[in-house]
Amino acid sequence: MTETSPWWARGRHADRRPALLARAAIRRALRGWFEGQGFTEVECGALAASPGNEAHLSAFATELIGPDGSRRTLYLHTSPEFAAKKLLAAGETRIFDFARVFRNREQSATHAPEFTMLEWYRANETYNSVIADCLNVIRIAAETTGIGRFSFRGRDCDARAEAAKMTVADAFARFAGIDLLKTLDNAGQGDRDALATAAKRAGFDVAANDNWADIFSKVLVARVEPNLGIGAPTVLYEYPRCEAALARATAHDPRVAERFELYVCGVELANGFGELTDPVEQRRRFESEMDEKERIYGERYPIDGDFLSALAHMPPASGVALGFDRLVMLATRARNLNDVIWTPLP
Repeated sequence: MTETSPWWARGRHADRRPALLARAAIRRALRGWFEGQGFTEVECGALAASPGNEAHLSAFATELIGPDGSRRTLYLHTSPEFAAKKLLAAGETRIFDFARVFRNREQSATHAPEFTMLEWYRANETYNSVIADCLNVIRIAAETTGIGRFSFRGRDCDARAEAAKMTVADAFARFAGIDLLKTLDNAGQGDRDALATAAKRAGFDVAANDNWADIFSKVLVARVEPNLGIGAPTVLYEYPRCEAALARATAHDPRVAERFELYVCGVELANGFGELTDPVEQRRRFESEMDEKERIYGERYPIDGDFLSALAHMPPASGVALGFDRLVMLATRARNLNDVIWTPLP
């Protein structure tokens, strides 16, 4: 059955079904592991007052009509993060959610507008604990499907190998020859001209309207990410604070934050933080992100005041958002996300 056949065609479904059954098995195995670690499974609602306040996240908007005919704009969440952190403020300490989430402007072999995010939080624990969780999660997925190595687009990764750990600054120096920390001020804000000069020396074209974040992204995508998670999983950590809107600063260097990403076969699987719990600082960062969104896309999303209120009562915590469909894709050696989603978008 060809890929042009609809996903519900019997022949194509039969081809996809082994990976779909493996998806269910991985989910069962992970649910059992989290419960064995003392986590509670929660179900965060998908409708939200704000879909998230990161500049490059695009949401689906909808409208709530009240019994009296009143109308209010709501959004399908891009992550269960805000709701999950409210649960931490309410007293939960270890929670996880297989959440259906929605992101507009995203559709490719490794992106889907509707997908499943495995998100979890540990109250009063460091982000090293959730980094360890991530490595356990990918090991469990590989063991469930019986593969020794992940493989994707010619890149291999031993699921059981000890993870390589690399700071973002080290990765920029190693793969692009750029001293990233020299382009940051003491508060972790980027010096656009300094990074532009360094990027040009490294062979990048820099447009006149590229800001610091644009240049950072170009280097990360072109030179850094393709080299991560090859042979062994890679934990890329200590992102610049200006690239970590929801993470707290590290204790040893205020220029960088407790943010990490996990890579396997050059694919980003997870994004995690030592969570920021200062509502004043969080509002400032959200407003800055929305200013940038308005500059680029001509729109901004509301800030969830209820979330900021809850943040003041939230304990120190660490959390992770992991792309469950991507994990299944790698663990089944599927070619793209549509091969491991039960009912993909046509």
